[in-house]
Amino acid sequence: MAKITLGKAINAGLRAAMEADPKVLVMGEDIGKLGGVFRITEGLQKDFGEDRVIDTPLAESGIIGTAVGLALRGYRPVCEIQFDGFVFPAYDQIINQVAKMHYRSMGKIRMPVVIRIPYGGGIGAVEHHSESPETLFAHVNGLKVVTCGDPVDAYWMIQQAIASDDPVVFFEPKRRYHEKAELDESVPPALPLHKAKVAREGTDATLFCYGPMVKTCLQAAEVAAEDGRNLEVVDLRTISPFDLETIFASVKKTRRAVVVHEATLSFGPGSEIAARVTEECFYHLEAPVLRVTGYDTPYPPSRMEEEYLPDLDRVLDGIDRVMGY
Repeated sequence: MAKITLGKAINAGLRAAMEADPKVLVMGEDIGKLGGVFRITEGLQKDFGEDRVIDTPLAESGIIGTAVGLALRGYRPVCEIQFDGFVFPAYDQIINQVAKMHYRSMGKIRMPVVIRIPYGGGIGAVEHHSESPETLFAHVNGLKVVTCGDPVDAYWMIQQAIASDDPVVFFEPKRRYHEKAELDESVPPALPLHKAKVAREGTDATLFCYGPMVKTCLQAAEVAAEDGRNLEVVDLRTISPFDLETIFASVKKTRRAVVVHEATLSFGPGSEIAARVTEECFYHLEAPVLRVTGYDTPYPPSRMEEEYLPDLDRVLDGIDRVMGY
C-alpha cells in the first residue's frame, strides 16, 4: 500500500468519479493542459478529453454560471476556483443560483455542483491567494461546506461530494497538499460526507478543528500528553451542516473544548460551535468554550503569516487556559 499526497489523492478521487460516471465534468482556469496551478487535475484532460476536462476563461462567475446550466441538463460539474480569493466574483451565482435552485423549484431541480477551492495560508502567497472564506459559505442555506484534513479523507470525500445531489463547496487546505498518508482504495470510506471524525480519543478536553489545523491539533495533543493531559481531537470535516451529534458527545465526555481554525475569530465556525455547545451542554462544561483562530484583520502579507496563523504554541496556550478553569 503506497503513500500518496493529499493533492494526488484528490486527483485520484476525481479520476475514480469520472470513470464511474460519464456525466462528471471538470472545469476551471488552467485545469486542462496545465493540470491546475497546484497540478491537482494533472493528466485528466489527456485521459478523458477536452469535452470532460474543460479549460475555461478567467471568469469565475462564468464558470459557476456554466456549471448551473450543465447541472440543469443532468451533468455533475466539478468547478475549480484557482485560489480562495478569486471566488468572490462567483459569489452571486453560488448564493442566488447554486444554493437556491433546489428550494426555488420546490425540489424539482437538483443542483449536483461541486466547487473546489484551495484555501488557507502557509504557502507565502501574495494578496488574494491566502484566504479562509469558509464561513461566508457556511452561512448560506442550501450548500454543504466540507474540507479534508488528510489524503484518505481527500480521496473519498471528493467522490462523496460529486455523488451528492446537493451542491458542495469543497475546501482544500493548500498547505497540506503535499502531506502523505497510506491509501487503500479497496477499503470503503469509514464515514459519510456529513460526519465528523474523532482523529484522537481523549478524556480531558476536546480540540475541534478542520482542514489545515487537524495536523497542528494532533501535534498539540501529543505534546500535551507529555504533561499528562489526554486530549481528544475531532476533525469536523463538514463545516455546514455541523455534525452536532459527534460534537456534543465529545464535549459531554471531556467537559472542555477548544475550537481551532484559520478563519477569523468573530463570526467564525468557532463562534457557532461555542454557542451550540453552550446551549446543549451547559451543565456538562467545566470551562467556557475557547477559540484559537486567525485574527480579526485582513489577511496579512506573506512575511507576517506566521504571526497571524494559529500554530502549535497558540493551541498549547489554549489547552493551558481551558484546563486552568
